Amino acid sequence: MNYTNDILKWLKSNLTEERYQHSLGTAECAKELAKKFNEDENKAYAAGLLHDCAKCFDNEKLLDIIHKNLKVNPDELMNYKTLHAPVSAYYARNDFGICDDEILSAIRWHTLGKTEMTTFEKIIFLADKIEANTRDKDYREKVLKILDEANGLNKAILTCYKETIKSLVKRNLKICPITIEIYNKFLDLTNSNESK
Repeated sequence: MNYTNDILKWLKSNLTEERYQHSLGTAECAKELAKKFNEDENKAYAAGLLHDCAKCFDNEKLLDIIHKNLKVNPDELMNYKTLHAPVSAYYARNDFGICDDEILSAIRWHTLGKTEMTTFEKIIFLADKIEANTRDKDYREKVLKILDEANGLNKAILTCYKETIKSLVKRNLKICPITIEIYNKFLDLTNSNESK
């Protein structure tokens, strides 16, 4: 897969500088995690690079694209911070020509996640939360240590959900029922003998 300077130029001109740096960091982190968990590094880099390509669109534009082009669970519309994920996958396919379903799915679910995430989807989800360019260093180090434990990938995902739920409660924001369902699923995965 070849990612040209045109994609980077587009991201540079359509994202804030911080979001652009976050996207570069997510791409690098995704590549590192893919290597660690035996996934395709180039595909992980691509998903990380494009995961937030629609992040800086205003809410009206995001909702317009969703209502005209996408099927989105109404629960996902509870929080405007997650609207960019399905739209970013839409743009990755239609504007950047990404046809790989694994990349598109990882972009699509990088914010909320889902109960049945593949290893590749977990990597992109996690890379978004712990990349080195803009995320908290102490939190990143904590999660990286968890990854080295038995069943570490699922434990790291659970840690991210715990932090997300705490943050939503602290800010008095609604919690999507999907988030609770996924939290419960990963709690089961990390409390059982299963390891994926």
